Amino acid sequence: MVATGIERLGRGGHPSLVGKRLGLLANQASTDRHFVHGRDLVRAAYPGQLTCLFSPQHGFFSEKQDNMIESGHGIDAVTGLPVYSLYGETRKPYPSMFADIDVLLVDLIDVGTRVYTFIWTVVHCLEVAAETGVKVVVLDRPNPIGGHLVEGNILRPDCASFVGRCAIPMRHGLTLGELALLCNRELAIDADLEVIRAEGWRRHMCFPAIGQPWVFPSPNMPSFATALVYPGQVVWEGTNISEGRGTTLPFELVGAPFLDHRQLLDTLRTTDLPGCILRPLRFEPTSGKWMGQACAGFQIHVTDIDAFRPYRTSLALLQALFRLYPGQFAYKQPPYEYEFERLPMDLIIGDRAVREHLEAGTPVVELERGWHQELDEYQQRCRAVLLYD
Repeated sequence: MVATGIERLGRGGHPSLVGKRLGLLANQASTDRHFVHGRDLVRAAYPGQLTCLFSPQHGFFSEKQDNMIESGHGIDAVTGLPVYSLYGETRKPYPSMFADIDVLLVDLIDVGTRVYTFIWTVVHCLEVAAETGVKVVVLDRPNPIGGHLVEGNILRPDCASFVGRCAIPMRHGLTLGELALLCNRELAIDADLEVIRAEGWRRHMCFPAIGQPWVFPSPNMPSFATALVYPGQVVWEGTNISEGRGTTLPFELVGAPFLDHRQLLDTLRTTDLPGCILRPLRFEPTSGKWMGQACAGFQIHVTDIDAFRPYRTSLALLQALFRLYPGQFAYKQPPYEYEFERLPMDLIIGDRAVREHLEAGTPVVELERGWHQELDEYQQRCRAVLLYD
């Protein structure tokens, strides 16, 4: 059975925290296996030491639906402590927010995908911690989609943004703690950083094997099935194609009113898309893109977790849509995650040249062959921060 970092902290046994003023970066999903929230576990283990809370994108209760929907500062009704929003008037904590803490505890659920913004909030916190002398302790959790597979192109510097600041691929294969260690090192932040490991996790283990309940970390990440497809399906945020927001299956669904199932499946028939079934269907979003309109599209059913390649699958679909519907398919225009000039799709993919190759018709599997060397180099770089077998 896997014990998360917050569960290990709840047992006590970390004398370096005794007597320290503590802050906690968390949201409503930051619980133990019995659904006891991290703030309550910290207060029980270190009475009187928790002084404030911090929340990432979507708010402390994960209630904010989409990007650039901000949450304000507030007071936690349970503890009476201030809650500082790090996705509101600022995405980087002001040094004054760290004035009453000696240690920032971090307990957030990452989903193994570069564009999921929680890690970049952690990186902002590391930068301010380095400036103010505050220590950061990441209470680690398993990567729900496993730590044994990586996929995608490496982020280019000219595409760095709040959906990616370090040179990593879309499916990065690290835990939040490992990724924080990598960013602290490679971005030369040099904060005082410690990771309390998840006990009993191995890199090949995906979420169903760890014996923990799924508590949704953001409003459109309702299940493990969502997390599995997300490293590919997130690309639709950069288009006018629905990624299933406004339905009960966000990111598992993809579609638009102008799609034709047979055309798409015929176009994709020569592309190897292992480990999944693209099941034709229609759906009608109740909010977001194409609200109230019937969309033709697919549900992605993952049939083999280890064989499935989410990024390849969604890029192949993207390329097919670009080719088949040149007059109807469109890229989303800025702003996107507080970037007001660059094309959102370039920020999501992380390399403008990849988008241009897709538009030119270069097969996705051919693009993947070109990524092999830099993925090998990335995995070599990661060796210094790996915490699990």
